[in-house]
Order: sequence, then C-alpha cells, then structure tokens
Amino acid sequence: MRDFVIRISEYAKGQNENFVVIPQNGIELVTDNGEPYGKLSKPYLNAIDGHGQESLFFGYAGNDKPTPKKETRFLMSYLDRSKAVGNTILVTDYCAKVSKQEEARRNNLAKGYISFRAATRELTEVPLLANVNKQKVLRLSEVSNFLYLINPSAYSDRTSFIEALAATEYDLLIIDLFFGDMPLTKDEVSRLSQTKTGRARLVVCYMSIGEAEDYRYYWEYDWDDQVPTWIAAENPDWEGNYKVKYWHSEWQSIILGNKTSYLDKILEAGFDGVYLDIIDGFEYFEGTH
Repeated sequence: MRDFVIRISEYAKGQNENFVVIPQNGIELVTDNGEPYGKLSKPYLNAIDGHGQESLFFGYAGNDKPTPKKETRFLMSYLDRSKAVGNTILVTDYCAKVSKQEEARRNNLAKGYISFRAATRELTEVPLLANVNKQKVLRLSEVSNFLYLINPSAYSDRTSFIEALAATEYDLLIIDLFFGDMPLTKDEVSRLSQTKTGRARLVVCYMSIGEAEDYRYYWEYDWDDQVPTWIAAENPDWEGNYKVKYWHSEWQSIILGNKTSYLDKILEAGFDGVYLDIIDGFEYFEGTH
C-alpha cells in the first residue's frame, strides 16, 4: 500500500507539482516496520502532504463515544512523527453532541491538528463554521479548518450543491468527484476554489484506493455476477464496497495512468489534491503487500 500511495503521488505531482496527497487512516505506514517508534519511511513521508485520521477522540466505537485513550495515544504516536516532518494532520471525529464536539475541538487544537466534527458517518452535512480564517489559503499548511462532505444526497440537484459549498468559508473542501453519475466540471471546481468572501482555498477530491465501489463508473455490469479475482470480500459495514488486492495491476490501472482512470479524471477537473481512503486496507490482507 505504501508503494501504491507513492506511485499515485509521483504520477499526480508529475502533472501538477502543487498537487496535495493526503492518505486517510493506515497511519502505521509512516514507519518501515509499522511500529510507533520504528524508522521513518522517508519515501512515503516525502510523497504525501498530510494525513487524515478518523475517530481520534470520538467515534472509534460509535458516534459520540470517546475513543479509548490507549488507541488515541497509539495513533498520536505516529501522527506526531508525521507532523514533525511537516505534514498537516486532519482529524475527523464523529460526534453530534455539542459538548463532545467542543471537547474534540480543544483536544485537536492542543495537538496542533486540524479538526472537523461530523454528526454522522454519512458525511452529508455542512456544520456552522465558528472561527473563520480571513487569509487566503494556497497551501495545505495554511489550512485552519476543513469541510469533509462526500455524500451530497441532501441536495436535490448539483446546482444547489455547488451553491451551498460556494457559500461557505471553509479553508479546505474535501468532496467527491461525482454528483450522481456525472463528475464535477473544471468550472464547478474553480468556483469552489474561492470562499463566499472571495478568499482562495483548496478543493481536494476523495478517492478510495483500498476498496472498489459498485456504484462507481468503473464497475462493470458482469462483476455483479462474477467479480474479478482481485476483488475480495464485501465490507460488512458498507454495502457495495469491496476489499481489493490493491497491488494488482488491473486495479491500479483503474486508479491511475490513463485517460479513463480515476486520478486522471480528478486532475482533469482541476482539483488541488486527493484524499485517499481505505489506506488501512492492507490490514485485511495481514500486511502481505
């Protein structure tokens, strides 16, 4: 998985040197042996610009439930080492109660992490932004807040979706490439690259590289009856999502390297970066790749 992320980064940055690459979860990859105090994997850390981490303080065992302190300390032992070499840490905690959200905000602030508090795991909402940054944001290191919204089902059409996001003041938007079956256009992404008050901000695209999703454009009809050998078990928590042998050349060609690949569509649409999900998919295969 580490090599896959590096390949994605080299490919994207080869076309846009300012393109940001942010893996979510799977933080153990920052060290060569996967241990908290192992030798840092410099090629991996040099290939990425930040880390996304879910449920650092809330949500590990359910919404509003505090993450066990042992797990939090374990994750922070890696996150802090990545942060120390210049990577930005984006944390999504799952909590709906105001008191829990405030606690998550304070905890992340104390660590120098950027906090987003999501009421649900469906990531459909635009929370009220309390502390607005008045400076333009051109680099990930300048981000002081972010919106993580990859499910636009709350919006009846793409125009209302784009208008709702354009009306926000978040420094960073993490969104999906698609609204329905159609990808966002370069003009739509360009519009989102400015806040309501005209500040420059970053717009980053979500992309899962550890699971195949049966609602994506690349899913072939006959896979419903017989999936390719590189597709493994369905995720029991997310219907229609399937673990993949991410090292397989056919899967990697879906993700990058040709005009119809996922990453190429993201680059073509003018996104500032990519937010890579299911990095921890390597755990399903017991770290064999």
